[in-house]
Amino acid sequence: MIKIGDRLPEATLMEFHEVEGGGCSLGPNPVDVTKASAGKTIAFFALPGAFTPTCSAKHVPGYVEKFAEFKAAGVDEIWCVSVNDAFVMGAWARDQKTDGKVRMLADGDAVFAKATGLTLDLTGKGMGLRSNRYSMLVKDGKVQSLNIEAPGKFEASDAATLLVQAQS
Repeated sequence: MIKIGDRLPEATLMEFHEVEGGGCSLGPNPVDVTKASAGKTIAFFALPGAFTPTCSAKHVPGYVEKFAEFKAAGVDEIWCVSVNDAFVMGAWARDQKTDGKVRMLADGDAVFAKATGLTLDLTGKGMGLRSNRYSMLVKDGKVQSLNIEAPGKFEASDAATLLVQAQS
């Protein structure tokens, strides 16, 4: 299992772009975790699924609301990762109004979740293998703090907790 001091696993996540940038970037685009985190401070949080109750009502909105405070604390980017496809994450980003604040990154095959050792098996509940709910402060690809939730809980990975760690 990933721990403080570890580097983020090498993986490629997917991000849906609404607006075309350089070279046909509309739609799903690969994000190399190692390259994208290099030289940056990232408020990183992962959750079981897009459009699920706690994730949509509390987890993502907290990070959107505290965006300016994270920036003031020296955080370059906020990443949300979930075991969903890039199209679902793109739709959820629109729903949650995350544009310009939180990067909504898809881990469609749970490659990143498996590499961290922070998976949640919801087989039998119709959701299959997912990511556990957690947050971490990452500096230059290295985990500085890690807040892992117990199953069914939302007490440690919220934006307010990670913001205090970013301000330290």
